[in-house]
Order: sequence, then structure tokens, then C-alpha cells
Amino acid sequence: MVSSIANSLGFGSGIDTKQLVTDLAAASREPKIERVTQLTQQNQTRISALAQARSNLDGFADSLSQMVSDGTLRSTPTVSDDSILSATSRAGLSADSFAATIEVTQLARAQTAYSGVVADKAAAIGTGTMTLTVGGVNKTITIDATNNSLDGLAKAINASGAGVTASIVADEGGHRIILKGPTGEAGAFTLTADSGADPGLATFSYGSGGAMTLGQSAANAEFKIDGVAFSRASNIVDDVVPGMSLTLKKAAPGQPVDIGASRPLDMIKQTVGDFVDVYNQLKKSLQSASAMSGPTTGLRELERELQALVGKVLTSHGSINKLSDIGIGSTKDGLLSLDSAKLEKALAADAGAVEALFNPRRDATHTETTDPGIAFALDAIRDKAVATDGVIDRVTKSLDAKKEALAEQLEKIEEREDSYRARLEKQFGGLDAKLAAFKATQTYLEQQIEMWNNQNNN
Repeated sequence: MVSSIANSLGFGSGIDTKQLVTDLAAASREPKIERVTQLTQQNQTRISALAQARSNLDGFADSLSQMVSDGTLRSTPTVSDDSILSATSRAGLSADSFAATIEVTQLARAQTAYSGVVADKAAAIGTGTMTLTVGGVNKTITIDATNNSLDGLAKAINASGAGVTASIVADEGGHRIILKGPTGEAGAFTLTADSGADPGLATFSYGSGGAMTLGQSAANAEFKIDGVAFSRASNIVDDVVPGMSLTLKKAAPGQPVDIGASRPLDMIKQTVGDFVDVYNQLKKSLQSASAMSGPTTGLRELERELQALVGKVLTSHGSINKLSDIGIGSTKDGLLSLDSAKLEKALAADAGAVEALFNPRRDATHTETTDPGIAFALDAIRDKAVATDGVIDRVTKSLDAKKEALAEQLEKIEEREDSYRARLEKQFGGLDAKLAAFKATQTYLEQQIEMWNNQNNN
């Protein structure tokens, strides 16, 4: 009877308490760990989607800005004789209407003067002060015991900040000092020994009573554009033709050079198409991220701002000043599409206005406020989004905080489950001890019962 009761309670059934503890601990731990792991994976998916969206936004904005800054979309000047002058474009060139004839009669040059030959450039030349005058501005050159030599004089002139460069050159029998002023008539200079200076310094003076020899005189560049005379101190002229920088290479009186400009129409068409394609790639990455539940839904704010680019006024042109004016429109799913026929029509009507959407003019009346252009407008959206408390910044901080919270939650679960397992091991360890005692008692009782039965049988 006692045996049947013990068997019904499981005593003596060989319970594997170690496995039982493992199973009970796993039953408690695994659902919790699985839940946190799932949340962590979902959060990491959001982080990856946000990173992809930001990367696409940065790449889109940077590549467009680069194309504008490096002149890829800019009208290109044409020159009939580039041995006389060359031309490069700047923002503001109106390719459709520009054409001119330039005649270069004189190049700008800097004044130079040189001394006689000095046998030893380190030998003393005399002490005292000299006055270097450039454009009416005087600079004092001091020669004393620390720099009393031809080398010392050159270094003192170069350190004066007058704009005159002094060089020591080797010549037969020794060295000379050569002085070179700034380019243009205003760069003419004199160098005179002051009263009280050692007589030797007069050897290195240029001007009234000076012993140095004039190499060439200072002169301005002289040229005509369509018969109108101009004079500039430099051979690089960027303030005469709007949107064009001229580099004068040689004087050629009587040899007119025709200049004009050509517009990169094929590149503009390609850029418009590329803009649509890259925009759609960015849009899809944003849609993918914002479609997820949680913080990434905040990206819809950025989606709306990008969508508004289609109708945003980007230039001050009267009729072609928006992307929608050149055939770019929105589809029902928020992507962009291109009406090629409308683009061709806009280019035929005013190719300059189409170019200005991507490469806006820059002058006194065309500024980033009046004519931002698509690159500047896109940069503004990107910079706002990634700025402190911008939409991407906010979402990033929220996802990072969630990541940290889930990591802490997982750590706490592991700690609690380790404690729970320890309690189970303690409890079932006690059960083993009690089970052993019960089994000993069972064995004793069985022996007594068997002894009693034997006595009764006898």
C-alpha cells in the first residue's frame, strides 16, 4: 500500500531535476528574450533605413552642388584665337545673347629693377634705413648689424608687406638683387636710401639718384571690347563680361578675337532626367523608412518638404522658374515623372531659364534669395533635416535611445532570469534531499512489511 502511494507521487521515479530546472528556466526566459530581440531587430531595421535615407539625401544634394560648382551645367565661352586670350565661365553668363569682339593692345606687367653684380651676397653693404614706396605708400627697410648683406636686404624687403618681391640671382662674377612690384601701373615703386644711411645703400636704390637699373616699367592691360576701351591692372579680367573671366595672353593690336558662349543642352537634359531618377531613389528610401511604425514616421515631414520642390519658385524668371515648368511632375505615389516634350518646349522657348534652375545667375540682382536654384534649395532642406533638432536628428536620437533602452532591458531580463534559475536550483536541490529521505523511509517500511508478512506466514 505504501509502495503504491509513493509511486503515485512520483517518488522513486528517477526525476531528472537538473533537466527540469533547465526546462523551467528556459520556459520563463525564452519568450522574454525573443520579444526583446524582436524589438531590437525592428529598431535596427529602422536605424538602417534611416541611414540609407540620409545617405541618399546627402549624395543627392552633394552631387547636384558639385555639378553646379564645377561648371558642368554652365554655359561655356568660345574663343576664336586662344593664343591671344582664353575665357572661362562663371555663374551669370547669358549664352543665348552673348557675343563680342576683343582686341588686346597691351598686357599688364609689373615693374622690375636690378642691381649690379655683387661678388659676395653675404658681405656687408652698409647700414641705415631705406624707403620703399609703392602706390604712394611708404615702407621703411632697416639694415643693421643683424642683416647687413645683400641677402639681408632681400629678406627685409620681402618681409615689409609692400608687395614688392626681392630675389637674389646668380650672375657671372657674383649675384644681383632683382625687385619686382605688383602688376599694373599702380604697382610702380621706388627704393631710396634715407638721409644718414651708409653710402653703400645707394647702390641698391631705384629712383632719383639710385644706381639700380629699370628692367621693365609697370603697365596696365589695355584692350577693347566691341570698340570700347578698358584698362586693368591684371591680365585676368573678371569684372567686364558678366559671367565670364578673361585671361589675356599676348598683345595683338589689329587682331580682333571673337568670343561667345555655347550652352550644354545635352548635359542639361541628362541632368533633368538624372534628377528625377535620383529623387525617386531618395523618395523610395524615405517612404520605406517612414512606413515603419515608431519614430521613423517623423520622416514624412521631410518627404513633404522634398515633394514641395516641384512647385517651389527657384529663379526670378517670369515664366520658367519651377521644376514643374520644365516637365517635372508628381505621380500619385509621390514619385517624380518627366514630360520630355514639355522639357524640349521649355528649352526651345528659353534655354537660359532652364539652365538657371540648376545653375542660377549670380550678380547684384540675382542672389541666393531671389534665385536659389535647385541645388541651393535642396541643400537648405538637407541642412535643416540634419541640423540639431531637425527631423533626421530627432529620429536618430529617438532610435539611438530606443536601442540603449532595449539593451538595458535585455540585460535586466538576463539578471532576473539568472536569479530565477538560481532559486529553482536551490528549490529542486532541496527536493532531491527530501526525495532521498523519503526513499530511505520507503525502503525501511518495505523491509518491515516484508518481515511482518513472513512472521504471519510462519
